[in-house]
Amino acid sequence: MAINKFIIRFGLFLLGLGCFGFSAAQDAALKEAEVAYTKEDYKAAIELYEGLLKNQGESAAVYYNLGNAYYKAGQIAPAILNYERALLLQPGDKDIRFNLQLAKARTVDKIEPAGQFFLTKWFEGARDMASADAWGATGIVSFLLFLLALVVFLFSKVIRFKKVGFYVALVMLVGVVLSNVFGFSQKHALTSHAEAIIFAPTVTVRSAPDQSGNDLVVLHEGTKVAVRSTLGEWSEVELPDGNVGWMPSKDLEVI
Repeated sequence: MAINKFIIRFGLFLLGLGCFGFSAAQDAALKEAEVAYTKEDYKAAIELYEGLLKNQGESAAVYYNLGNAYYKAGQIAPAILNYERALLLQPGDKDIRFNLQLAKARTVDKIEPAGQFFLTKWFEGARDMASADAWGATGIVSFLLFLLALVVFLFSKVIRFKKVGFYVALVMLVGVVLSNVFGFSQKHALTSHAEAIIFAPTVTVRSAPDQSGNDLVVLHEGTKVAVRSTLGEWSEVELPDGNVGWMPSKDLEVI
């Protein structure tokens, strides 16, 4: 029994050392990337931030910093791609949105977006105030407050408290529903990979998934399109103005 306890404790000790070493390595790489960026060594900063994403997984902060490094290096398409990825994880971040607009201002294509139904615009605006995780946490808190208010309404003998409990429970129930709807919508946007950035300097959008298709429009790097479907080496894309056509999938990088 004593030997088993020793093995378990020793294993936990080694696990703790491993986690500490891994975290310390990440912190060192992050600081090294920040130093490279400050020294205007953007190539090194880009390599370090890319390594962090590969080793530790997705991070809005790292995507944002990587976008900044690409922007400073004059690589607009990768800058926009990483700002967009950061925005998926932190849709309410004003700094990410501001830098994304700066990068978009340097693209060639200025396509007027199609008109959007006002309810859709309101829904997306409200949804993008927080991330999927934040909406999930809001939903949990709202549900707990709903239960508390429901208990007050059901068991309180004071009429005033019963009324307060009823209205608070009603508001919290609405909060639970909205939080879940917004959270699921954010999660879908995060995992659907339905949008992409053009990486080719120029690309011709065609009427069919073939070089013989009629030329519809020429687009340039940095433009965002919605990917509707794929067929072989071609992707059917929808432009911001609602027009649809086909282009080689190799010229796109999915957000």
